[in-house]
Amino acid sequence: MSVKVITSRCPQNHPCPSVMVCPVGAIQQNGYDAPTIDESKCTNCGRCGRFCPMGALVVNK
Repeated sequence: MSVKVITSRCPQNHPCPSVMVCPVGAIQQNGYDAPTIDESKCTNCGRCGRFCPMGALVVNK
């Protein structure tokens, strides 16, 4: 499994709310750019995908 960021769904005009819900700190954001996922830290818990209001973070199973 992995988490994919769909940049076309991310408005990229605000701090990503999903960064704060990641329990292992695998989501990072540079300014207001689309977030990036550190695959080496990600546990594929799916919290970010459930929390993203735009559906920009998708957990691939």
